[in-house]
Amino acid sequence: MTQNIADITLEKLTYGGDALGRLDDGRAVFVPFGLPGERVRVRLVDEKRGFARAELLEILEASPERIKPRCKHFFSPRPLGEGTGVRSCGGCHYQHLSCENQLKAKTEILRDQLQRIGKLENPPVKPMVASPDEWNYSNQIQFHLTQDGKLGLPEAGFISALIPITECHLPEGAINDLWHQLEFEPDQEIVGVSLRAGMDDDLMLVLESETPETPDLEIEAGISITHIYDENTIVIAGNDHVYIRILERSFKVSAASFFHVNTKMAEKLVEYLLHHLPISPTTNLLNIDCGVGLFSAFLAPKYKQIIGIESSHSEFEDFAANLDEFDNVELYEGLAEEILPALAEQIKNLSCVLVEPPGTGIEKAALDAIINIKPQTIAYVSCDPSTLARDAARLISAGYRLDEVTPFDISPQTIHIGSVSIFTRA
Repeated sequence: MTQNIADITLEKLTYGGDALGRLDDGRAVFVPFGLPGERVRVRLVDEKRGFARAELLEILEASPERIKPRCKHFFSPRPLGEGTGVRSCGGCHYQHLSCENQLKAKTEILRDQLQRIGKLENPPVKPMVASPDEWNYSNQIQFHLTQDGKLGLPEAGFISALIPITECHLPEGAINDLWHQLEFEPDQEIVGVSLRAGMDDDLMLVLESETPETPDLEIEAGISITHIYDENTIVIAGNDHVYIRILERSFKVSAASFFHVNTKMAEKLVEYLLHHLPISPTTNLLNIDCGVGLFSAFLAPKYKQIIGIESSHSEFEDFAANLDEFDNVELYEGLAEEILPALAEQIKNLSCVLVEPPGTGIEKAALDAIINIKPQTIAYVSCDPSTLARDAARLISAGYRLDEVTPFDISPQTIHIGSVSIFTRA
């Protein structure tokens, strides 16, 4: 190794999008945009005692699975002797793999996380459910603004650095038709620019800042425009929400509310839960982190009672609007670990808990409260395999058995791995 340059062989893909190899001293080295089996030349950019991170300079021996990426912003190293690749967008991670191979890689990453973090010897991971659309599937795109007012995304490996974006192949068609037209003055105090598509190509532009001053924007398209600062949403034009249709049912989704970006995969998640949950008209369901009510809306007709808990005020209000027709639904706003003890008598004979935590997983106090309820079944909808593995270990140590984990390719071309895990009391 000379001046932090090393030639290594990559062994496997790891969670986060990197490929893992070994330096001569045995340390693990993580390399973005590499593939297993490739011989590569790298430059070490961050060295620790037990591992290092590196940037890919050249591919000396390419994997037969490597394909040409669709987007010009995706990393494309130059041939040996022609220098390094161009600055790369960090939004996609796997455009150099076919979607078939992406499914295999993500499934193995999920299995690896459950084994290493969750200490599960043989995790019951099912084949990954593929997205019907490999491209142009996302109902939302989120940008940052460069100093000169251009739409940009974080550069791969440099979260604080932005690169201007002129093409993106992930958003739905209506979003892609519009975002190129957005123009901003330089040095505006806007920290985020989002576009969300609803039914019938209805669009909502969301501008995020840290001040109440309305951002300066000129746009002639007939779309809704909102400004979010702190926890306030100001309507500049149109409405503060769109409606998104899932399995012929419409859901109100406000500017500040989370919703699954892949509409067709959201439908597959609903169908999975309807088929795998222990549904009975004589039992109750507790839905924690219930969001705008996507799953509860389809489960409410099938249970005696649905009890929802949601800490986001925006999603709380959307849930109330989306499930207003049901008399057997109760909704509480706040943190699960604070609300569950107050519901102890009401939920002591609960048969099923459905939890939809953020990427950080279930907060420990909330998980302890769920375990104290002693539901027979816990369905865990995860968007992060590492926190799923951590929480699975806690549930298993508390007497639960992991029956199955079904991964969903919610965001092709990216590192994101959705899954639903079914736990039952042993």
